[in-house]
Amino acid sequence: MTETTDTVQNRSEIVFLYDAVDANPNGNPLSGANRPRIDPQTQQAIVTDVRLKRYLRDQLDDDGHGVYIRNVQEEGNQYTREQLLEDRIKEIDPDDYNLDDEDEAEQFRDAIFGMFLENSADVRYFGATMATDADEYEDYLPDNFTGPVQFSPGKTIHPVNENEEYNSLTSVIATQEGKEQGGFDLDDHRIQYGLIRFHGLVDEHGAADTKLTHGDVERLDTLCWRAIKNQTISRSKVGQEPRLYCRVEYAEESFHIGGIDKDLTIDDDVSKPAEELRNIRDLAIEIDAFVDRLAAASEHIKRVRVVASNSMEFSYQGDIGGPELLYETLEDILGDASIDRINVYDEYPETLADA
Repeated sequence: MTETTDTVQNRSEIVFLYDAVDANPNGNPLSGANRPRIDPQTQQAIVTDVRLKRYLRDQLDDDGHGVYIRNVQEEGNQYTREQLLEDRIKEIDPDDYNLDDEDEAEQFRDAIFGMFLENSADVRYFGATMATDADEYEDYLPDNFTGPVQFSPGKTIHPVNENEEYNSLTSVIATQEGKEQGGFDLDDHRIQYGLIRFHGLVDEHGAADTKLTHGDVERLDTLCWRAIKNQTISRSKVGQEPRLYCRVEYAEESFHIGGIDKDLTIDDDVSKPAEELRNIRDLAIEIDAFVDRLAAASEHIKRVRVVASNSMEFSYQGDIGGPELLYETLEDILGDASIDRINVYDEYPETLADA
């Protein structure tokens, strides 16, 4: 049995879907009004991998894990990168080592390297650029860590519309309140509905560089879900919910199917037209191509960890059903023992920093 503290040795591929109702899932500050990012050709809403990683980092921080890339205030002053670095390795005292001795200098380097990564969960996942002025440590940490967990930018799996009625309503409210406050400008741009699809990869070679463990990867199985639940509570982000998380863990090094997220599509025969979509119950996800690709690569798959919202509907070979249809279909093609149904709220306490 693989220990959760062991460094990851095999690859995983992740599909993550969440939706947004009357929300701005990722504003573009360069638009001048922080409008939702929308592909001008396809009209699909776009969410950058940076936005998703920000949710995940914030949830890691809330869960008590050390996070290196963050923006916090310490006694009214912004916490600098140098302070963050020193906070990560505060238990290492250079005076305990004779740095003129080659062996002790190497021990010091290993201690700095290990302590930094142990207290920087986000770096173990996503990497980081080590741009600091902490000269005493620059010879002991690399210029950058390449993150073994990477997500491609997410897109809605259908064209979206901006909610013009909501814009008009908030403009009226702003004008009315402005009569007493001297007037102010309120730009509030949101999409009516979008089901956003992300693809992720856990690379075992990068995991060796950041000491990403099996326990870290299993944390992702609940972290992604909870991050969308807990970190989308600001005014323009309310209305987002996780809908499907699936991690395919492969049985061998340097193998993954690739692009399995694109095999999850809207079943047009039983879903409303894109312009009429307003919530998750207006559509069903067709899983035929997804199941077929997993079946074709079954000998390379160690296990599949999966959870779907009870509000989701799926279609397979003409049958329509909820999460049970997805789970049972995967169990039929890969075997019961290869499918782990994730129970997010029973599992996540084991992944907390003080667990």
